[in-house]
Amino acid sequence: QVFPSQDPLDRADFNAVEYINTLFPTEQSLANIDEVVNKIRLKIRRLDDNIRTVVRGQTNVGQDGRQALEEAQKAIQQLFGKIKDIKDKAEKSEQMVKEITRDIKQLDHAKRHLTTSITTLNHLHMLAGGVDSLEAMTRRRQYGEVANLLQGVVNVLEHFNKYMGIPQIRQLSERVKAAQNELGQQILADFEEAFPSQGTKRPGGPSNVLRDACLVANVLDPRIKQEIIKKFIKQHLSEYLVLFQENQDVAWLDKIDRRYAWIKRQLVDYEEKYGRMFPQEWYMTERIAVEFCHVTRAELAKIMRTRAKEIEVKLLLFAIQRTTNFEGLLAKRFSGCTLADGTVKKPEVPPPSTNPFLEDETGTETDEIVIEKSDMDKPKKPKVPDNPFHGIVSKCFEPHLYVYIESQDKNLGELIDRFVADFKAQGPPKPNVDEGGAVLPSCADLFVYYKKCMVQCSQLSTGEPMIALTTIFQKYLREYAWKILSGNLPKTTSSSGGLTITSLLKEKEGSEVAKFTLEELCLICSILSTAEYCLATTQQLEEKLKEKVDASLVERINLTGEMDTFSIVISNSIQLLVQDLDAACDPALTAMSKMQWQNVEHVGDQSPYVTSVILHIKQNVPIIRDNLASTRKYFTQFCIKFANSFIPKFINHLFKCKPISMVGAEQLLLDTHSLKMVLLDLPSIGSQVVRKAPASYTKIVVKGMTRAEMILKVVMAPHEPPVVFVDNYIKLLADCSTDTFQKILDMKGLKRSEQSSMLDLFRQRLPAPPSGVENAGSLSLSAPTPEQESSRIRKLEKLIKKRL
Repeated sequence: QVFPSQDPLDRADFNAVEYINTLFPTEQSLANIDEVVNKIRLKIRRLDDNIRTVVRGQTNVGQDGRQALEEAQKAIQQLFGKIKDIKDKAEKSEQMVKEITRDIKQLDHAKRHLTTSITTLNHLHMLAGGVDSLEAMTRRRQYGEVANLLQGVVNVLEHFNKYMGIPQIRQLSERVKAAQNELGQQILADFEEAFPSQGTKRPGGPSNVLRDACLVANVLDPRIKQEIIKKFIKQHLSEYLVLFQENQDVAWLDKIDRRYAWIKRQLVDYEEKYGRMFPQEWYMTERIAVEFCHVTRAELAKIMRTRAKEIEVKLLLFAIQRTTNFEGLLAKRFSGCTLADGTVKKPEVPPPSTNPFLEDETGTETDEIVIEKSDMDKPKKPKVPDNPFHGIVSKCFEPHLYVYIESQDKNLGELIDRFVADFKAQGPPKPNVDEGGAVLPSCADLFVYYKKCMVQCSQLSTGEPMIALTTIFQKYLREYAWKILSGNLPKTTSSSGGLTITSLLKEKEGSEVAKFTLEELCLICSILSTAEYCLATTQQLEEKLKEKVDASLVERINLTGEMDTFSIVISNSIQLLVQDLDAACDPALTAMSKMQWQNVEHVGDQSPYVTSVILHIKQNVPIIRDNLASTRKYFTQFCIKFANSFIPKFINHLFKCKPISMVGAEQLLLDTHSLKMVLLDLPSIGSQVVRKAPASYTKIVVKGMTRAEMILKVVMAPHEPPVVFVDNYIKLLADCSTDTFQKILDMKGLKRSEQSSMLDLFRQRLPAPPSGVENAGSLSLSAPTPEQESSRIRKLEKLIKKRL
């Protein structure tokens, strides 16, 4: 089918007989057969006409196509011919232009060569005259004129590098080199005469000749300039080496100020006398200062090695402070551009400092910077420019910083001992409900001292001494955690444990239980808050140490172990609080399990043991909450741990209440609901501000106490018929353990024979466990005990009797 059509004649399954029957369904319809035949003939004629027209229309199509193709080929041939003509004409035009411009190009080359020759001859004339003048001026020491002339001669000589094969040019070049060498030796001799390195002759003053000689040295070989600088600085510092010899009193660290005072005077004297003699770009003042620093560092290192036993902490810190102050002064006065110059030995400059407390460090030694809790939130100070002179002298003190580290070790040991003594003398902090759990003041003192040591040590060195100091910090963080925090937690040893056990044995409700006093609860909360503060601040301390130490040593700073120690103290504190409240509730739960629940005649208000539990919760929880107001997350942890401890214990005591009557079960259900409401309200109990309990805590309480309610509902359900009772148990508790089911039956007070049949039915009604681990678990659960084995034997006997 090419075109869609509704005509039955066009259908693929056309049947002529069916079509005729459609046209003439009855005999009467045959009356108009002639009319139908005429219509069909007319239709056939039209189809024939259409076919004829289409066939005739296709007759000339092939001929028209061939004709169009031939015309296109002819057009392409004409176009190709025109393109070839254009190309031929372009080639002829190019040839014509070349012939026209041939003579012009020759003239252009001649002009260029002529210009080059004239320029070269001029340069040659200038070079020859310049060399003659240079030699004459050198002999007459006219350095002012020589400086300008020599630069010009050197520049002109560069143009003749490609003509060095010509003997005359080579000879002129050799004369220039000879003149340069002669100038260099002559200038060095003049400086040696003006500034003798040996002998008693005092150095001469500045002169215009020497000033011009320096300008000439700028043009000569750089080694001449270096030699002049070296000799002048050596002569300038010769007096320093004599005055501060190793055997002189002023050479020791306690008089280190005199060294820096001497160089300051010398630099002022140099500026006045020789400031204009040397070119400004030589930075002679800075070079003298830098060389002085190198000499001083070497001298101090040598004398400290010799007299190492005499170095004390105060003396070392005094010397380092004065030296770092001097280095800071150099940074303000000079740019440090000569430090990277090959003419001066490059000092060992430490990596760029990232110290965010540089402004604080410029203060006196007694400055104390407290690490506040809000330090983490404060934006960091902008990075200050680096001091290029940092360590240029003070690096020599680094090998002796072990004295400082040992001193800090001793000081921190004494500080920890003082904290212990103060705690014993002053006792635990006074409870203050308004302010919450107070952080022990000793921890702030410890971190203030840590900050001072860290800042001080980073000024002295950012290398290995910082790692050694970090090790000392770690040692005393652990000591603080164990001696001050863990060591002062109220003890719950055998005495407390014994009291708890005895309280469980006491049958009297409301009997006395060993509980923490208000002061002890406040102390535990205070230690917890302190440990939390120490944990956060230790993390900050680690970050600051990593900022200050050299980049290559960052990986060696790790205070994770110390942070874990404080986490353990926090966990122990929470556990103590939980144990205390848990132990206080034990007598009430014991009283619950001792009651005769089968004798309860009517359901009343909540039982006395519930009132006792609520009383203990209302006594302890508000105190703990108020004292942990600053660390809310740990109060939430306390609530969760208490719920996880109390609820399973409550359920275990429920199982001990046996047998239970219907009314007794209803009373227990009422008590359970009361406890559930109290536990849900536990985080905000006794508080004026009602705050919604955390979802994680609410979930634990609802899950645990709902299980207790379901147990009691199962107990309340009638055990007849047994199938309904077992299915109800499986539905409500979803506990496949036979032990739990056994306990439920005990609570109902069923006889052993009834229990046996119930247990058998229970095992039959249990849903099929899934494959894998749980299946293995169910197998292990169903391992038969002697009682179960006997019940199975009884079951077999019953089955045999029924069959018989």
